[in-house]
Amino acid sequence: MTERPAASVAELEALYRERFGAFARVAGAIAGDEQSGIDAVQDAFANAILGVGDYRGEAPLEAWVWRIVLNAARGVRRRERPQPQDAFAAAPDNGRPGEDHEVRAWIAALPERQRLAVFLRYYADLDYQSIAHTLGVEIGTVSATLSAAHAALRRSQQEART
Repeated sequence: MTERPAASVAELEALYRERFGAFARVAGAIAGDEQSGIDAVQDAFANAILGVGDYRGEAPLEAWVWRIVLNAARGVRRRERPQPQDAFAAAPDNGRPGEDHEVRAWIAALPERQRLAVFLRYYADLDYQSIAHTLGVEIGTVSATLSAAHAALRRSQQEART
């Protein structure tokens, strides 16, 4: 059995160029504002480049980087102490069609794991396996978490209609 070679800085740079927007959207939602999200992504990629030798290839490179980005965004949130749910709900929609303030508030009200799963699935367009690697959970947990988030969002929508 051959071992997967370590990731290269060039692979990280390509990932940064290709997926920066998704990383920044999710990090901004977690950190509390767009600029803090961008800063978290830049810090995360700097850390990934410095620690590229630590990548063992057990998960896709993107999932490994997502974990670093999530940790950086959480660190910003802890340092700056904003209320990320309120900040996400109040933040501009960045031109995403069909997403209004009310939907953002419903997503912001979800428990953290559900909110992260929703961000990774719908804002970053990750598949269930990549989300599982990123969050360090089983794929069935991702499925159950998203199912619970969908149910909560449906309830919120139904309550808003009445």
